[in-house]
Amino acid sequence: MEIATSHENGVNTVKLSGRFDAQSAGQVDEGLQKAVADGGNQLVIDMSHVEYISSAGLRVLLSTAKRINASAGKLVLCGLQPYVLEVFDVAGFISIFQIRPNLAAALESF
Repeated sequence: MEIATSHENGVNTVKLSGRFDAQSAGQVDEGLQKAVADGGNQLVIDMSHVEYISSAGLRVLLSTAKRINASAGKLVLCGLQPYVLEVFDVAGFISIFQIRPNLAAALESF
């Protein structure tokens, strides 16, 4: 899993690439915790290059959302590939997360 972060106009963006599974979940969790600690509570997670997500990945996203919500922040996911979007739908996560089609739309939502 590759993780790249950037900060623009008060919003942190974390771009993920690869498989978001049990092997990478700890690494992604650390990266997301650091992004929240470094830049506050406005976060976009760009998942346009995530080809697979497991329940471990879903758990990391849910715990990140809880941390951000506890600090009155906002989390937006974007660029979900069809398979990943299907997993979100089956897990009932579409109603939990704000999901935008691409990074530009996600950034506009702030």
